[in-house]
Amino acid sequence: MSSILIIGAGIGGIAAAARLAKAGYSVTVLEKTGQPGGRASTIEGQGFYFDTGPSLFLMPPTYAQTYADLGERIEDHLDLVRIDPTYRVHFHDGSRLDLSSNMHYMQEQLEAIEPGAFEQLLRFLAEGAKRYRKSLDRFVGRNFYNLLEFFAPANLPLLFELKPLTKHYTETGRYFEDPRLRAALSFQNMYLGLSPYEAPATYTLLQFTEFVEGVWYPRQGMYAIATSLTGIAEGHGATFHYNAPVKQINVHEGRVTGVTLADGEPLEADIVIANADLPYVYTDLLPEDPAASRMDTLKYTSSTLMFYWGVKGDRSDHLLHHNVFLSDHVYRESFAEIFHAHSLPSEPSFYIHAPVRTVPDFAPEDADALMVLVPTGHLNGGAGQDFAALQSRAKSWVFRRLSQLGVDIEDRIIFERTLTPPDYRDTWNLAKGAAFGLSHNVMQVGYLRPQNRHRRYENLYFVGASTHPGTGVPIVLLSAKLIEERVRKEQPLR
Repeated sequence: MSSILIIGAGIGGIAAAARLAKAGYSVTVLEKTGQPGGRASTIEGQGFYFDTGPSLFLMPPTYAQTYADLGERIEDHLDLVRIDPTYRVHFHDGSRLDLSSNMHYMQEQLEAIEPGAFEQLLRFLAEGAKRYRKSLDRFVGRNFYNLLEFFAPANLPLLFELKPLTKHYTETGRYFEDPRLRAALSFQNMYLGLSPYEAPATYTLLQFTEFVEGVWYPRQGMYAIATSLTGIAEGHGATFHYNAPVKQINVHEGRVTGVTLADGEPLEADIVIANADLPYVYTDLLPEDPAASRMDTLKYTSSTLMFYWGVKGDRSDHLLHHNVFLSDHVYRESFAEIFHAHSLPSEPSFYIHAPVRTVPDFAPEDADALMVLVPTGHLNGGAGQDFAALQSRAKSWVFRRLSQLGVDIEDRIIFERTLTPPDYRDTWNLAKGAAFGLSHNVMQVGYLRPQNRHRRYENLYFVGASTHPGTGVPIVLLSAKLIEERVRKEQPLR
């Protein structure tokens, strides 16, 4: 039986383990930390529960297909509830917009902001629907084995249909005049750690999936995705080892032969799949590799300042399950500060996850559990990056914006945990502390993105955010599907 070692038990590593174990391979997963999930983890204490990473359950058919491929029904593992309104968006002038799949409600809100905007929304979503389906069928959901496949004549029309050379914010501006609407329908690029001024217009598909397929949430919390898939993988015979950091990938005569753990123990395998961040694998786990020097020249996503607050007292009606606070009057400037100055904007936009509105048990009675995400620049070598100071400034800004709504929590926080870019680097080995891995500009997608198999070591594969097809939990689940397809084609069972 062919043996596989998987480095890392993030969602991609877990899903790949489950798929390949079901296919008959002998699979062992080596995880640096004490639990599965990677960034999709939890923080618990004093009766409070927080998802540490992803909090938006998007593209439900992709999840359902993953479970089905593993011989399971998603509803037997996840108790999903649809979140609607999907978000409450707060603008700098005190106005707000609830994004909802209720089209009558959307019509009322949009027409009050910009006459004619509702009809434009329908056109905008229709274009997003086309891009969504074509992206999944012909771009995101397939392997590209060579450059000719990627640039095949049949794919050339996609340059016009998916608009990869047009920027998302520019495309949004074709439909809406009001800067608040342009911001409210382009900030979703931050799911991918991207600026709407640099992200391809292809990603207008995000708004389609939110409005049409919906935004959902498992009542058990997002971590249930990791634990359920781990249980399925183990049921198919995969083995998980925790607190087992890998020191290096071993190679001999052009092939990988296994890994060496941090404690010096060598482990042999026929195939190695790295779910660790791809740039980290090239720079820290492989022997000297010409591709390692290229990693620093690639573009990376943003990072985040995370706050996990247990708040004593009443749960504010001003906050829904998902809440976005936009500094839309300095929208362009704030993204420049994140992606070019690699810092915290002077007036940062931020996101608040308040799941107690859906799952009351995530906090004690007469208390609230709030996860606050403030986008900031990734690590840039330390120049001008005082994260203690940036944390303090971000925290003060969040308190200020909330107090403008009459939500005063500063003196009611009884539990706090935080994450900063150095934490992403040190805990999960994310290069530059970039919370979402490598960026998705036009030169880092498809075959142009670092491939999911090493060019030289043909039995070394990659799964996760920084390889093809990219970042985000449902896309990483597709990454695992593509790895199963490629391994079974190139490394058939012996």
